Amino acid sequence: MTIQEKEALAQFIIDQAKKHGADEIALSLANDRGVEIQFRDGEIEQLHEAQQSGLAMQIYVNHKYSSHSTNDLDRKSLERFIEQAVLSTKYLTPDKYRSLPDPKLYPKDLNRNLQLFDRSFDKIETSKRLEMVQQVYEAAKNQSDKIISVAAGYSDGIMNSLRVHSNGFSGIKESTIYTIGAEVTVRDGNARPEDWYYVQSRFINDLPDLKQIGIKAAQGALGKIGQKKVKSGAYSMLVENRAAGRLISMLLSPLSAAAIQQKSSYLEGMLNQQIASEKLTIVDDPFIPKGFSSRLYDGRGIAAKKRTIIEKGILKTYYVDDYYGRKLGMEINGGSSSNLIFETGEKSFDEMIKSLNKGIWITGFNGGNSNSTTGDFSFGISGFLIENGEVVQPVNEMNISGNAKDLWKKLAELGNDSYKWSSRHVPSLLFEDIVFSGM
Repeated sequence: MTIQEKEALAQFIIDQAKKHGADEIALSLANDRGVEIQFRDGEIEQLHEAQQSGLAMQIYVNHKYSSHSTNDLDRKSLERFIEQAVLSTKYLTPDKYRSLPDPKLYPKDLNRNLQLFDRSFDKIETSKRLEMVQQVYEAAKNQSDKIISVAAGYSDGIMNSLRVHSNGFSGIKESTIYTIGAEVTVRDGNARPEDWYYVQSRFINDLPDLKQIGIKAAQGALGKIGQKKVKSGAYSMLVENRAAGRLISMLLSPLSAAAIQQKSSYLEGMLNQQIASEKLTIVDDPFIPKGFSSRLYDGRGIAAKKRTIIEKGILKTYYVDDYYGRKLGMEINGGSSSNLIFETGEKSFDEMIKSLNKGIWITGFNGGNSNSTTGDFSFGISGFLIENGEVVQPVNEMNISGNAKDLWKKLAELGNDSYKWSSRHVPSLLFEDIVFSGM
């Protein structure tokens, strides 16, 4: 479906909804397609190609609100679908805060090119995709005869969407994404340590050396041979950049206005107060070229803005969407994060390891949970014991627990190694005096 056809269909949907009594309507017409390949132990385990189109719409009738979706875009079918959607909305309880965003919140300029769309996507043959995933597989498999299983994976996708609001907003998004990597399992007596390494990119030519992807996955798994618990106690904790996402999620969830309004945030009332070490500065930047969460507007059509979330440990803003902004009387700035850019330190990862006398380098969090209302958390970990600046042995089946309010104030240093395969550009994080439970 061309953009002109989508625009005509969007107007038809709006006209039909208003005909049946809707006051306002927001809709998104999207289509996407892509390929997914799994190559395991020398054979193609899965080769799946899919495409789909669909409509998602939100209807408002006298401040009554409902959302609906369908993949049937035939106009005759849509007439009945829309009629029933509006009718069902009329039975709901009104909520005075429910309405489309104020048009003044919509972006004024939608012509900025964020470089999210790879025009070479349609030229990629399936044979090329298979060749790529096999390169990753072979590179991993050839690292050691202790490797008992390698699962290499590749996926790509192309997405196009048109979002239209009946009060004046219309925006188009086009993007592509490529993901490739491997999971490796090795033999260690009766144990089966495993590790992974995946990368993603907006443009296929920006993917790194494929052999290195497989090698890193294999070396990660091989490095875990001989894992065991070490003595419980207080250690320096060095969290590898690709593993830090678990901790970042624990920090982000309480920042939403929804969590504030529902009294489920341990950061309620902490605006402009110190919530972390002065080492922590995070900027939300939606305008990063080729960024994985770059955008000109969010899912409500609200204009994207670059903003500082935490500055030298001080909380500067919450994520406030239009609905909860109205409820709380807070300035509306959009209810979700985009690209998170962490201010980095000066040391490389290797230099950080060498600086530790007694520490644990965390490569992954295994299970556990965190409570956004209280800040309490408990996670299993795997990684390596560090003594006198040297990697001593792999560790596993250990736990850390505590409260996020205390944890982030123990952040002592950040590396210079921002993780670039994610929308969260987080470097390795060093915390001091963290209690680990083991033997």
